[in-house]
Formats: sequence, C-alpha cells, structure tokens
Amino acid sequence: MRVTPRILREYKLKSRPIVTLTAWDYAIARLVDQAGVDVILVGDSLAMVALGYENTLPVSLDAMIHHTQAVCRGVEHALVVSDLPFLTYQESMSQAIHTAGRILKETSAQAIKLEGGHPAIAATVDRLTMLGIPVMGHVGLTPQSVHTLGYRQQGKNEADATRVVSEAIALEQAGAFAIVLEHIPAALARTITEKLSIPTIGIGAGSHCDGQVLVTADVLGLSEKSPPFAKKYLQLDTLITEAIKHYSTDVRQRKFPASEAE
Repeated sequence: MRVTPRILREYKLKSRPIVTLTAWDYAIARLVDQAGVDVILVGDSLAMVALGYENTLPVSLDAMIHHTQAVCRGVEHALVVSDLPFLTYQESMSQAIHTAGRILKETSAQAIKLEGGHPAIAATVDRLTMLGIPVMGHVGLTPQSVHTLGYRQQGKNEADATRVVSEAIALEQAGAFAIVLEHIPAALARTITEKLSIPTIGIGAGSHCDGQVLVTADVLGLSEKSPPFAKKYLQLDTLITEAIKHYSTDVRQRKFPASEAE
C-alpha cells in the first residue's frame, strides 16, 4: 500500500514512528524504498550530495525536477516529497504556485516541502493546500537561510523557542500535513510534537518527534562532512574505494577480463 499524508497522520495517532530518508537518483531510491521506509524526501541536500555544492542554495528547480523524476521511477511504496529550491517560492504567491505545480505535474511526487513558518510562508502553505497541493513544512534550522542562521542549533533561548513553536503552529493551521523539526533542543521538539495534531519529523531534534529523517549519504558514510546528530550505519565510501582499487589493479595486471583461450 502506498503511503499518503493521511496514513502519516494515522501513524501519529497510533504512536508508530515514521521513517524518512532522502534520495537523489533511481538506484538509491529503489533501495531505500525496498527497505521499507515511509517517506522519501528528494531534499535540496542533493546540491551537496549529488552536485558538489557547498550548500543547498545553488540547486535549480529544473535540477530538482530532474532528480525527483529519477527518484520516483524507483519508488513503489513510500510517499515521495520534493523540496522547493531557494528563491523558487519566496518572491510571490504566483511563483510558489508555479513552482509547486511544476513539480507535481512533471514528476510523480505526491507532495512538496518548503522552509520557514513566518506569516508569508504560512500564507503560501495555505494557498497551496487550498489548491490541492500537499505541503510538508520545515522549521528550526532551515538550510536555505544558511547565510543568516548558519548551521547553529535553533530555539535555544526563550524568545527563539517561542518563535519556532509559533511557526510550527502556523504551518499546521495553514494546512501542512507534517513538519520537519531540524536541529532544535529535544525538549522544544517534544513540546511542538505534543501541541500539533500533524506528525513531526525530527533531524537533530531528539527522540520525541513522531518520526526521524536523515540524509541517506550520511547514513551510508558517503558524505565528506556529516552533521553531529547524524549516525553512520555503514562506511560505504571505504568499501567503494577499495572495490575500485581492486578493479584497477586487476585491469593493470591484466587479470580483468579473464584471459580467453586463443
């Protein structure tokens, strides 16, 4: 059965943790989906993981659509959510509608994600959901605001924590079906999770969220730099490097391909 936003809300009601990972191409998406995760996020983190940029800002809408199309070809079970890239939804309501519409029309993604929860963003979420576009929110550390916020934990003082809570509530009221809580104190994430009727998906936000998300490259040990809250479950970069070295040695020593009888 295909996971939907409605099913995610049922998971929250049943206290069933929601498993989310990212994907950026067909091969990774197929494996992640076959492993049984609930949500696959085509995150703009692919700017760094797949395209080699220093942050998420340079990735274009066309690039996000291209990668989302590839991911969708490999997914049969999970809910696929695609990020809206930086400055493809903040300029105007019509721009946001056009961007979200392109992603849903040109890919098989079932939802989009955007960052922030201030009034203008909440209004955008409200309009998109009125048009039938499922929206996942994102508060706390928002990577598209790297030049303003850096990669520091958010919500550490009372005023900042109040702001994060208010943004999360505003997104729920605007119609978001779930909210990513990134790099905020665990106690704050717990407060938000208990206040909201929609699922919270944590990343560096403690264990009290309704689910967790990590960048798959961090999980597999493929990232050059991983955030402190990520956990490596495999050192795949070492395995790949060793395999390629082995192949290279076989070629140079004429062991591959195996010699054929004359």
